[in-house]
Amino acid sequence: MPLPPPRPDTTALITGASSGIGAGLARELAGRGHGVTLVARRQDRIAELARRLSAQYGVRAEALPCDLLDPAARDELPSRVDDLGLRVSVLINNAGIASGGDFTDQDPGHEIDMVRLNCEAVLGLTAAYAPGFQKQPGAILIVASASGFAPIPRQATYAATKAFALSLAEALHFELRPTGTSVTALCPGPVSTEIADGSPALRNLFARAPRFAVISADRCAALAIRGLERNKRVVVPSPAIRTASFFTRNTPHRVLIPATRRIYRI
Repeated sequence: MPLPPPRPDTTALITGASSGIGAGLARELAGRGHGVTLVARRQDRIAELARRLSAQYGVRAEALPCDLLDPAARDELPSRVDDLGLRVSVLINNAGIASGGDFTDQDPGHEIDMVRLNCEAVLGLTAAYAPGFQKQPGAILIVASASGFAPIPRQATYAATKAFALSLAEALHFELRPTGTSVTALCPGPVSTEIADGSPALRNLFARAPRFAVISADRCAALAIRGLERNKRVVVPSPAIRTASFFTRNTPHRVLIPATRRIYRI
């Protein structure tokens, strides 16, 4: 099931597009001729990226600043895209936040916001566009994580939100396949992005990750879009993380979780 062909009136809606994997996905899709609509809180960043993509690839690139933690703002997003005269043919649910360390040391407000952004926003936007894809095939990429394959002590909330994202994507992959719509879960391991900038614990964890397991955001994005084109159910872009994930998904939790706790002692 290839991606829907780019048209002047269609767009790929990409959340969390101001940096990292989101910006890489925008570049990858624009390079394939797709118009893109970039969504993030940082208006200056997405506006500058939109200008660059339009100049480099000759596509229509729009920047729509939006705080996806605000339910009203999120619910208005589809109508704002409609007002631009565009129809979303590719939905990229990429926006997310993380935390690291013992659950009892975390700010409860931040953990709740993580659930709202990593789960509620993903569900809300997917629910807004999936019904239309039943009539006119599209494509949905949900950025989960290799952390979603099993519970992870010291990343309890983050892993739980990514398990939600992974489960949702895998189920929709089968539900929407008869309509011709591709649904793929992207499950990266360590990627060179800004997600850990606000968390010393996460920075320490990423710093300890073997270099061979870390990939660039652009490489991750390229493999994600290639997998979406082929309607792969799950894409794990790093060979090392793919191997580790096989054991993660097939090891009993009573054995796996204590071992994971030692690895994630950050």
